[in-house]
Amino acid sequence: MNGKNSNHLGIDRTDQAVTPRIHADDQGTLTTRRSLLALAATAPAALVARSAIAEQSDEFAGAFGDLGNDRRSRALKVRIKAAIAQRRRRVGRAETNGDEQALPSLVGNYSKGLPHDSLGEVDRSAYGALLRAVTSADFADFEAIPLGGTAKLVTPMAAFAFQLEGADSHALRIRACPSFSSEEQAGELAELYWAALTRDVPFSLYGVDPLTTAAAADLRRFARFSDVTRATLFRGETKGDRVGPYLSQFLWLNVPFGATAISQKYRTTLAGDDHLVNYQDWLAIQNGNPPSTVNQFDATARFIRNGRDLGEWDQRDFTYQAFVCAALILLSFGPTAFDETSPYRSSRTQGGFVIFGPNDTLAIVAKAADCALKAAWYQKWALHRRARPEAVAGCVHNHLLDRRRYPINSKLLSSPALSRTFELFGSYLLPQAYPQGSPLHPSYPAGHATIGGACVTVLKALFDESRPIPAPKVAADDGLTLLDYTGEPLTVGGELNKLAANVGLGRDTAGIHWRSDGIEGLRLGEKVALSILRDLKNTCVDYSAGFRLTLFNGSSVTI
Repeated sequence: MNGKNSNHLGIDRTDQAVTPRIHADDQGTLTTRRSLLALAATAPAALVARSAIAEQSDEFAGAFGDLGNDRRSRALKVRIKAAIAQRRRRVGRAETNGDEQALPSLVGNYSKGLPHDSLGEVDRSAYGALLRAVTSADFADFEAIPLGGTAKLVTPMAAFAFQLEGADSHALRIRACPSFSSEEQAGELAELYWAALTRDVPFSLYGVDPLTTAAAADLRRFARFSDVTRATLFRGETKGDRVGPYLSQFLWLNVPFGATAISQKYRTTLAGDDHLVNYQDWLAIQNGNPPSTVNQFDATARFIRNGRDLGEWDQRDFTYQAFVCAALILLSFGPTAFDETSPYRSSRTQGGFVIFGPNDTLAIVAKAADCALKAAWYQKWALHRRARPEAVAGCVHNHLLDRRRYPINSKLLSSPALSRTFELFGSYLLPQAYPQGSPLHPSYPAGHATIGGACVTVLKALFDESRPIPAPKVAADDGLTLLDYTGEPLTVGGELNKLAANVGLGRDTAGIHWRSDGIEGLRLGEKVALSILRDLKNTCVDYSAGFRLTLFNGSSVTI
């Protein structure tokens, strides 16, 4: 969906779904040194909006001396340099998968909360109203979107919020999500059916339990999972994800919390607590009605030991809970836990606190999470609008029952996970861990994963990634105790990568996200964090070493 086009709903829109009201490109021509100085002195915010500043930044840098060297002028220089650097970023064309044009039924795109017919297909006029709103970015247009029930869409206008620390959300790119009929999406949905069927299998039995063995064998039929083994089933894709227990140490170890420590035993749901496998319940939820069932809770708190526990944790966590807990654990390791590039690792007279210390660490983690969500919301609402797995599973159900034919990849239709699901539940709907199914915003990328990618990236930049985790643990199969882990050494960097994957892919286990939502969310979050770190470095006094870290793809960078 590149360039301007008119879709089958008759709405002209661009691939970025924005208007001049949102991106004010009313650019003047600033050609003289005097005009640059006058603008710097009177309206610094306007500097970023003028292309001539970006094009003539060398001349402006030479004019900095005329601004003075008092504290306010130095602060202005820092802000202008950061703004110019962001303005000069190369921004490629946004790519989408084309489903919105290719499928008149719109089954490949997000529509939960809008009115649907008996097959779960969205009312086209209602979807047209959604498109008008994301094209105009006007509050009144969002207010005019018809809803199918009482549930409200989750902050779609956040897609157009400006981000002034790090890169603006509209300046970042991820690949187009897999299309409705692709083998890649078929493989991802097969993985989700298997994840639902194995929610109650302890992580320690992956590769031993017969269901997990069958899952790995089936998934290898798909190119996306051709190298999956029983040992790597449902895991993330970094090196750290493949070492040691399935779950990151940062989700098991006690969390230092001021004068106490918090045990990471959590409330979970009972085995077999699955939802939205009844067609009428499923249809009501697609229309935005409240669920007719509730979760059934275990009376005993447990350490996370299986997919159901992780999915339930992932439903109740606050925005960046896992990563602020990881930061508190890392801070408890002492000053030597920080990376060697920290100026206070070798300082004879100073210790870090306000910068390169606890206060700075916690603040950066929070900021990274906030910026990551803005970036994810732009991708979700303004660009991709990918359907949730529960919605596509409804198409699978109706297709297999000959109610409607859809262009579903044949490899998915032959997966034994579908027949096993029907035997258990009497439908081909994807069993959900949450009675309400997914939240009311599009699927791609995953917000949890984007936050995870951003937060662990800043933590890897601040802390020594190579440091071994002291006294690592693993949960017993009943989740009641933690046992000593005695396998291959676990490092801070590896366990942070694993933590990001656990938090992102744990939403897959619950049935509400696709694998590519999580993987691309991590990569988007990493981009967000790197842009924040670049700006942050320029605010640090006498800090020339730069931030050093390992990216998710295994390469090392210094900022």
